[in-house]
Amino acid sequence: MNLAVDTKKNDHVIEVKVAGEIDVHTAPALRDELMPLAEEGKDLKVSLKDVSYMDSTGLGVFVGIYKAVNRTGGSLVLENLSERLIRLFDITGLKDIIDISGKSEGGL
Repeated sequence: MNLAVDTKKNDHVIEVKVAGEIDVHTAPALRDELMPLAEEGKDLKVSLKDVSYMDSTGLGVFVGIYKAVNRTGGSLVLENLSERLIRLFDITGLKDIIDISGKSEGGL
């Protein structure tokens, strides 16, 4: 399955929309797309509305992005997660670390 990443930059916020499956095959490309954005020191809002599947490799990408954003003074918010993805972040304990928002406030 392919992975699509769409990015919109504002003054202090970078909005990212991810679509497709995040797994061992697509996670490296996602990391390559998100890491430079995370290192800009801005707030990063990532919509996962159109993500149909994510495995532990995908979780690892978001942990790495979370660390990079925090190092540079920004924040990470994951938005529009399916119930399945919310449960995945919940059972791994990452929901207590990474900000999970139910709705998007942006226009991407």
